[in-house]
Amino acid sequence: MANKSIVPPDNSNYRYGQETALKLAGEKLASISIEEQCRKAGAAYNLAASGETATLNYLGRPYLISFPEMKVVSIEDKQPAAERERLLMLHYILNANGSPLTGNMITYKEIPGGTAYFPTFHKRTIKPLLDNFSADAQKLLVAAETVGGVRADCGDVAVSINAFSRIPLTLVLWYGDDEFPAAGSILLDSSITGYLAAEDITVLCEIITWKLVKAGGALKN
Repeated sequence: MANKSIVPPDNSNYRYGQETALKLAGEKLASISIEEQCRKAGAAYNLAASGETATLNYLGRPYLISFPEMKVVSIEDKQPAAERERLLMLHYILNANGSPLTGNMITYKEIPGGTAYFPTFHKRTIKPLLDNFSADAQKLLVAAETVGGVRADCGDVAVSINAFSRIPLTLVLWYGDDEFPAAGSILLDSSITGYLAAEDITVLCEIITWKLVKAGGALKN
């Protein structure tokens, strides 16, 4: 019999593919106050003759979101955001409830649905970090700078990254030895559940992981 205490992750945002997910997000955004959601998300709202816009900081860079078109463009280089990142930013605006940071750091297993979905989360996020940085964890510090990350006082090596203004996370590595293998974790402020669903959190952490892996691979030994 299924364990009723385990809440399955909310995959509805991605279940039907990104095109449908974007359509659903647009319909929901059209029915609410964009100005109010920007306030809750810590984004700058602007109303002009051409429509509503939001300026949102994502991984250390500002993006301009235009409504109702839902266009998401980097302010720095004017390039459109990748589709998964575009959807993630829209979900962040859409779901934000304005919860303040608690300072209480939790693991993915502790969010609703996290226990059931953790093996997939680990495979898509923590394992690539270990595969690429456990042999040279100091590279993680340099790679994190490319997404606005700074060193954190956790584990053997850790970095804190502000994914959004109200979503900080900390990536932690512990060195392995003859007795124990290297280990890793991603810590989240417990308020994250007021901004993103479990699947969104997985996508966010996966995007950050592979940005770091790519940056780390470009670093000279």
